[in-house]
Amino acid sequence: MKSALITGANRSIGLETAKQLSEKGLFVYIGSRDLAKGEEVVNELIQNGFQNIKAIQIDVTDAKSVLAAKNIVEKEQGKLDLLINNAGVLGALPQEPSTNSIENIQQTFDTNFFGVITVTQTFLELLKKSDSPRISNITSGLGSLTLHSDPTWKYYAVKALSYVSSKAALNAFTVTLAYELRDLPFKVNAIDPGYTATDFNHFNGPGSVESAAGFIVKHTLTDENAPTGKFFSNDIEDESEESPW
Repeated sequence: MKSALITGANRSIGLETAKQLSEKGLFVYIGSRDLAKGEEVVNELIQNGFQNIKAIQIDVTDAKSVLAAKNIVEKEQGKLDLLINNAGVLGALPQEPSTNSIENIQQTFDTNFFGVITVTQTFLELLKKSDSPRISNITSGLGSLTLHSDPTWKYYAVKALSYVSSKAALNAFTVTLAYELRDLPFKVNAIDPGYTATDFNHFNGPGSVESAAGFIVKHTLTDENAPTGKFFSNDIEDESEESPW
């Protein structure tokens, strides 16, 4: 049985992704900063017929917490097949470049960028034991500098510095990590689930969590011929589903 770890998975898109992977027969760790909240969600899932799902405490901004989670997965599974770096924060608003505080930018980067690197580096040992390791970094179309330079783009006016720059940095980590691991069976991609109605954005997005999670699963649970080092977006309407960097 393949195993997956999803950070920030006790609600919203992360939770729906866990459900869909469980339905496909994977053992899924629901990463949650608050273990009690994660266990509450898992109990509800089990009551609704889901199997092979377990809550695991992981705070991506706390290296000791990440290492403790890695030790649990190693003891129980011996390896990890899928790592979905889903935990993210928007950061305090407004985020005007001329006034956005350094503290706010740093706090956003702690989760969206440094946290992803911490989790990925910590779990790389277990991922290398998989026959088909996958790393999916959940990003945003707002991390595309190309789109931000296009006045015709529908989200052109959304220039929230902390969030935009943290996702652009995450995209850079993704493409460089994919290159480093290019000779191994890894597939490392940045995945934008699209502008989705969640508590993250006060339910303003037009997309559903089911569509967003399905998109993540589609581009994570892939075969050996799948691409690596790509930026896929649920908001891109052509067949490639690839976003410009």
